[in-house]
Amino acid sequence: MKKLFLAGAFALLGAVSLNAQASGYPKLGFHVGLITGDAADVSSFNAGADVAYLWNMGSGFDLGLTSGYSHYFVKSDYSDYVDGAGVIPIAATAKYTVAPNFFLGADLGYALETAKDSDGGFYYQPKVGYESGNTEFYLAYKGISNNGSIGSVNVGVAFKLGQ
Repeated sequence: MKKLFLAGAFALLGAVSLNAQASGYPKLGFHVGLITGDAADVSSFNAGADVAYLWNMGSGFDLGLTSGYSHYFVKSDYSDYVDGAGVIPIAATAKYTVAPNFFLGADLGYALETAKDSDGGFYYQPKVGYESGNTEFYLAYKGISNNGSIGSVNVGVAFKLGQ
């Protein structure tokens, strides 16, 4: 899985470097979400921050890299056993403007888990959103799978910097 992710990351960097005239922009975002599936028995919600850098590839399509941190807070019934779980995604990100101010997006990559003795897993996050100026509002499903899955339905806001 890690080799596949690294190959994808190099392919993305190659595609971006081929389009060197493309203008890029950084983003900083924040999200909160409700946990879904079996993980909802232990965790109540997640919150985190994201950073990304995207390049405009033309025709309303942006492509880039993203990372950040999400913390999954445990319910009080389990707080004596575990403090929660942290996740650091490393992913490719894409955004496509489908209509003025409306976009679809997706992140695909690998999520590192910060808990001791935890493995990471395949990370995916499809999203739909509304853009007003340099601010984006979005609804997303964040999933991590590796011999089981952790999922959450998130709302977030992201700010384009330097534009």
